[in-house]
Amino acid sequence: MALPAVGPSFLNPEWLISTFGLIGILAIVFAESGLLIGFFLPGDSLLFTAGLLVADGRYLQQPLWLVCLLVAVAAIAGDQVGYLFGKRVGPSLFRRPNSRLFKQENVQRTNDFFARYGARSIVLARFVPIVRTFTPIIAGVSRMHYRTFLIYNMLGGALWGIGVTVLGYFLGQIAFVKSNIEFILLGIVLVSVVPIGIQLLRSRRHAAQASDKATIRD
Repeated sequence: MALPAVGPSFLNPEWLISTFGLIGILAIVFAESGLLIGFFLPGDSLLFTAGLLVADGRYLQQPLWLVCLLVAVAAIAGDQVGYLFGKRVGPSLFRRPNSRLFKQENVQRTNDFFARYGARSIVLARFVPIVRTFTPIIAGVSRMHYRTFLIYNMLGGALWGIGVTVLGYFLGQIAFVKSNIEFILLGIVLVSVVPIGIQLLRSRRHAAQASDKATIRD
């Protein structure tokens, strides 16, 4: 059975894995971990689905240890690029105008998260969609000590990349999960889309409120 299509195919983890395989997983993990354009990609659901499909033997024939190792390396490398980008771009990131793919509120939300948790945010942000994309960039902007960033980055990348994949793998061996894998994957897709949908609704609401205030002033 094939996973029912939900939303655009690029947010469908099974479609992504069946089309691009392990290379696609690594590219998406890398992009979501530190590239501005990667914040909407389904990192959590993709890794969980990868674990499920490794256990099921579908699309991914590589051993679990290799998948986990490469995912962790891709996640760590992505954050490294994000940190270097933030360090080079500096304060200009905060002056960048809003666009369809870039919202200042995402930067501010991540900045608040970073200010609250400090270096620990590098690890914690791994498990928070959208925030995990911007956190290494903010770390670079704030000039976090590189060695400190590297240590927390390696820890967070390993915990997230290996942990979520292994969780999917072992759940994929449970009889109930295995016999209902299509519905499980469908649920993962929906969960993946929810944070993005909420973020889009908030952006539109804030834009509408700003427009109303501008109209009232005029």
